[in-house]
Amino acid sequence: MARQKWMTRFARWHIWLGWLVGVPIVMWMATGLVMVARPIEEVRGNHLRIEQPQQALPPDTAIAVTLPDIPSRPVKAVSTAMQSGQAVTTIEYLDGSLERFGRSGARLPPLNEIEARVISAEQIVGGDKIESITAFKANDVPFDFRRPLAVWQVELESGDRVYIGRETGQIEAVRTRWWRVFDFMWGLHIMDLETREDTSHPVLILFAALGLTGALLGTVLMFRRRKTRPTS
Repeated sequence: MARQKWMTRFARWHIWLGWLVGVPIVMWMATGLVMVARPIEEVRGNHLRIEQPQQALPPDTAIAVTLPDIPSRPVKAVSTAMQSGQAVTTIEYLDGSLERFGRSGARLPPLNEIEARVISAEQIVGGDKIESITAFKANDVPFDFRRPLAVWQVELESGDRVYIGRETGQIEAVRTRWWRVFDFMWGLHIMDLETREDTSHPVLILFAALGLTGALLGTVLMFRRRKTRPTS
């Protein structure tokens, strides 16, 4: 008798929790389905990148790259690589800023629009079919980039967007149409449409806990004994 009473109570709780978390559960399942509908490599636009042949640094690069006086700002990292056929040394500072230097030690200016167009055409499939190109400062980047880095936004006729670092001289991100759909679905999935970064906030934790409780109650109710209906 007591067992039946508890089962009846569980069934009532299960129904109320179903009404409460039904919408979030359906949303999680729907957004999850959309996000796995295509391979993540396609979402990130990797299929649009044209593989570039690796270029070795000239043998005398190590001694030929002469930097100016030691920077007064704290340095995080220094690297040298081939860019557009020349050896470029990049200094990354602890404050997040970057500087590039040629082999002579002269500081390279930020990437201009023409250089950005050339990089897009050479390294992206359809990258020469440009709808528009816009420069953004590090503190005012588009929402779909979300990194504090000065970039050129190259909007292609296909609707894809290529972000090229004005200080790095490299493609920093490719945002396809599907990436923007994926990003919106991800925001719904974690219940954070504002930043789409917070995966641990009270609302999400509460509904996840309620959903788990409802699922556990439903599992318990599977063992509920039901009276056999009389046959006519």
